[in-house]
Amino acid sequence: MKAIPTMLLAAGLSVANVQAEPLVDATNPETLVQLVRGFGSATLEKDDYGDPLITGRIDGSKYGIYFYGCDNNRNCNDVQFSAAWSGYDVSMRRLNEWNKTKRYGKAYLDEDGDPNIELIVNLKYGVSRDNFDDTVDWWMLTMKEFKQYIDE
Repeated sequence: MKAIPTMLLAAGLSVANVQAEPLVDATNPETLVQLVRGFGSATLEKDDYGDPLITGRIDGSKYGIYFYGCDNNRNCNDVQFSAAWSGYDVSMRRLNEWNKTKRYGKAYLDEDGDPNIELIVNLKYGVSRDNFDDTVDWWMLTMKEFKQYIDE
C-alpha cells in the first residue's frame, strides 16, 4: 500500500472520504475573475494581443491581471498582477529599497516615470482555491503597503 493511503487510514479516513477540490489555473479566466471579485470589483477583457485581461479595483486602487504563456489566447500558464500610480515623484533609490526589503511585489518606474508594482503567479499545474485566495490577499496587502510607501 502507498504511503498516502496508509496515512489516511491511520488518521481514520478512507480514500473515498477525501474529495479533491478542483485546482485553480490560468486556463479558465472566467473562474479567476469570479474569485478575485471576492476582493473587489473585476471585469474580464482582452489585452492588446487578444489574451485575457482582468481589470479591477481593490480599496480604490486599479490593477490588472495579465495572462501569459497562452496558446492562441487560451490555456495560459501564469498570470501577472500589476498596478501603477500616476502623479508620484518616486526615486529609483526608493523603489530599489522596496525591492530589497519586500518579498512580494516587484517595483519599478514605467516609461512615464510612474511607480508600478507586479506580482507573478505560476498557475501552470494549478493551485488550490485557498492558495489562490491567499495569493490575492497578498496582492491586496502588497498594493496597499506599496501605495502607503509611495505616499511617504
